[in-house]
Amino acid sequence: MNVLFLSSEVAPFAKTGGLGDVAAALPRALHRRGHDVRVFMPFYSRIEQNKYRFRSIDSLRGMRVIFGTRSFEVSIFAAQLPHSMMEVFFVHCPQLYSRHAIYAHDGDEHLRFLVLCYAALEAAQRMRFAPDVVHCNDWQTAMVPLLLKTRFAWDGAIFGRARSVLTIHNLNYQGAFPTRVLPETGLLRDSHLLHQDQLKEGRINFLLHGILYANAVTTVSPTYAKEIRTPEFGANMDGFLRARESSVFGILNGVDYDEWSPQADKHIPQRYGPDWLEGKELCKGELLSRARLPSLPGVPLLGIVSRLASQKGFELLPDALGLALREGKFQLVVQGSGEKRFERMFHDLRRRFPRQVRFQTQFDNALAHWIQAGSDFFLMPSKYEPCGLTQLYALKYGTVPIVRKTGGLADTVQLWSPRTGTGTGIVFDDFNAQAVHWALEAAFNIYRDRPEYRQLQRNGMLQDFSWDRSVKSYEALYARLR
Repeated sequence: MNVLFLSSEVAPFAKTGGLGDVAAALPRALHRRGHDVRVFMPFYSRIEQNKYRFRSIDSLRGMRVIFGTRSFEVSIFAAQLPHSMMEVFFVHCPQLYSRHAIYAHDGDEHLRFLVLCYAALEAAQRMRFAPDVVHCNDWQTAMVPLLLKTRFAWDGAIFGRARSVLTIHNLNYQGAFPTRVLPETGLLRDSHLLHQDQLKEGRINFLLHGILYANAVTTVSPTYAKEIRTPEFGANMDGFLRARESSVFGILNGVDYDEWSPQADKHIPQRYGPDWLEGKELCKGELLSRARLPSLPGVPLLGIVSRLASQKGFELLPDALGLALREGKFQLVVQGSGEKRFERMFHDLRRRFPRQVRFQTQFDNALAHWIQAGSDFFLMPSKYEPCGLTQLYALKYGTVPIVRKTGGLADTVQLWSPRTGTGTGIVFDDFNAQAVHWALEAAFNIYRDRPEYRQLQRNGMLQDFSWDRSVKSYEALYARLR
């Protein structure tokens, strides 16, 4: 099949979270299985251009993208996606993408990503690339299904057989803008197709229109697909998603084990596997040394690598973590940045427990690998979690995940049963500090029983969450839409 794939970020070129990883791994997996996949993303100025070999596509140079009252000159560049024979196509428009960050707050965010949408569709026309599937991701590209039914419907030779798929990576980010931007969308003549009640209320929600007009809507785990159809997790979209229930699918994200596996990891100080866990102990010693923490025999090390956002449940941690640290039951290494209240919380824990806690706000990819390899447990007390990737990394690294039973965490981590020797982690149900305290106590007690802990580690390391499995679900969905 021919697949046109649009994303606001693709790792390693530009990434802020799981979207970037998925937008690289899924197209790569599809390409390996013989599909012609054309990935489009913005050419952000912050992309390290000296690390990759970019080529200009002469036939796509100086394109004039016109929609509504706006006009932009763009060019298309291409570079090979690492670990693949396929290329990624970059929409070059310095006026919009020469910013200090991938996502900005400059008042033209709608234009930045509408240009991506229009440029990708017009580039497909110029390349004579007729997609069977146009796969969009999150609000930034969610207007594409409507554009295919309106602005680009005339070109049956290119888009006549195209079916659209919208993947929601996080429903809480929706791209809502005031109705004054309507003339700038290119959809003024088709405004009767926009959600009329919201127009009257003074807003246009990009994600909503993807939900309304995509041929299929997917989320990144089966449980999250169910949760977002409820008022608790639906972020005011649950009614629309229930109305489209037969077209909403949950497909679990996969993991790129070329990048995230202790047997192949080029970042960690010692490679290891389920049959040689002594290498993991060496990684722990090196991580403690790098963090300038003492090695305390019998004391497990907790790891956290995360955005510091309320979604992640960090508001539950001060009491439970503070008590466990006061009692000397854990050490803690954290890498993350985000909301200042959570940064202050971890800085405070570091100040109060200097022999037990290290906290770094600056993202360091190598350190993220070290934390996975060197920690004994990985903590994710999320309020909601569409899929989560770091718990999947933790399983493969023998770093026992401690998670709340929600979204993708519920789909990927099974509660340990000492009676049967089955399970892959410690799972708690309730979103409160008492539940976190219970989980930390359970972790400490399991760690003291070395045979039990080793079995739990190996159970997780033997799980298979590779893209080889997940990509088949996308192929089946694409085929179903044809």
